[in-house]
Amino acid sequence: MTNLVTDVAETVEAHPDQPAISFRGAEVTYEQFWHRTGQLAQALTDAGLTPGDRVGVYLPNLPQFVVSYYGVLRAGGAVVPMNPQYKAREIGHMLADSEAKAVIGLADLVPFVQAVREDPDVDDSVETVVSVDGEAEGATPFEDFLADESMGTVDRADDDIAAQPYTSGTTGTPKGVLLTHHNLGWMTRHAGDVMAEDYGPDDKLLGVLPLFHIYGMTVVMNAGLYNGSTYYPMAEWNTERALSLIEDEGVTIMHGVPAMYNDIINTEGAADYDLSSLRFVNSGGSSIPVEVIDRFEATYDIQLNEGYGLTETSPITHANRPDARRKGAIGKTIPGVDAKVVDDDFEEMPRVEAGPIDEEEHDLDEIVGELVVSGPNVMQGYHGRPAANEEAFTESDGETWFHTEDLGYWDEDDFFYVIDREKHMIVTGGYNVYPREVEELLFEHPDVADAAVVGIPDDRRGETVKAFVVPTPDAEAAPEDVKQYCLDRMAAYKHPREVEFVKELPRTTTGKVQKFELREAEQSEASE
Repeated sequence: MTNLVTDVAETVEAHPDQPAISFRGAEVTYEQFWHRTGQLAQALTDAGLTPGDRVGVYLPNLPQFVVSYYGVLRAGGAVVPMNPQYKAREIGHMLADSEAKAVIGLADLVPFVQAVREDPDVDDSVETVVSVDGEAEGATPFEDFLADESMGTVDRADDDIAAQPYTSGTTGTPKGVLLTHHNLGWMTRHAGDVMAEDYGPDDKLLGVLPLFHIYGMTVVMNAGLYNGSTYYPMAEWNTERALSLIEDEGVTIMHGVPAMYNDIINTEGAADYDLSSLRFVNSGGSSIPVEVIDRFEATYDIQLNEGYGLTETSPITHANRPDARRKGAIGKTIPGVDAKVVDDDFEEMPRVEAGPIDEEEHDLDEIVGELVVSGPNVMQGYHGRPAANEEAFTESDGETWFHTEDLGYWDEDDFFYVIDREKHMIVTGGYNVYPREVEELLFEHPDVADAAVVGIPDDRRGETVKAFVVPTPDAEAAPEDVKQYCLDRMAAYKHPREVEFVKELPRTTTGKVQKFELREAEQSEASE
């Protein structure tokens, strides 16, 4: 393999008239899609792009994102996917750090690019700006930028960088993750291992996961196009539109994040939608409460599987499969990937007989350690971060292991369970509290629609547990009732000492709760 897109070229040849992208009723065939990626590649080359140069793609889920991604790769460049919710300050770091030579962005977002280029404190390397869905000062409209001719594909080595996404940056400056053609190509081929049958030309993929994020980019877009499926992008998440699209178009595969499935089960009239066309439904990006799985399956009689991965692993490392599944687990490793749970000395933690365990009956400190993984999908490293790379990897047993910073345990049947992020663990009065355990219980309360648990400062205990709860529209319980509900069902040191009802939780575009925002808001109130 010399390029991530080589296999897609073979798919184009095999299915030229098959719809590759379907967006708002308009279809683009594989042949048309491929021609446009070649036109973009030629235009970028004409603009001075050379192999290895970075190109920022600053777009929501639109057909132009898909064309831009593959066009950059065909020109020999590397994609820097950028969150379309980011403003100038946020993209400024990404553009300067990656030394991007070009940006393809939504017309409404181009002013943020221009602000970065004009900022004297930012090292500006951007030479070309292309606008999508409109004109913008200092940019060339996408359709005008495309070359008349469609070029071939520039050869790139397996270890050349194909994409440089950035970590979310919730605990510091976002780091550029170096994903090679081999990383992404291998993952694209193996994404279908999580299903009973691989993706195929008859499949229709719901494109609700943002393409700037590794989950949507690889497991949905890349894997779908590699297998000749049809991709249905949605520019933004809307529960009713997503359910209608599945029903009207006969969508067969849905990958989503827990917040999306929680939205679905809490949508009025959810059970009235016919989702019987779905043959595989998966949740990833963060842990999904078992209660959400149970309610989704009870509503639609469709199995909802949980998987696990990170940006640094392209992303999938673990998955529950239709024939090998345990609710509450992240599943087993996919073929070709190794994993284990280790202590601070990198010694393996003992396995439990079978999970998920009753956490009240075990001393979690005796079985919980850090999840580490190894495989062909693990990143080359962080861009320009030698110290971070030193901390991220450990050489052991002839393998290079990546530290996920996720805490969990494993069982004798090779299922893995993630308790929480290491940085989220709460230490209260000398006891460890894992927020996810409390959140799982909160989701079982009939008046709780959404919830997040964080540690807040406490003079006596060092930290104590606080729950932020989004109540259901017809909720009758008060915060004190929710607190008592938890106290009646778990050890006293674990129950939330404070419960605050909120209208919504701060989330990233990929649905992860921004717990640092909850903690910062709490600290700000305490200081006033």
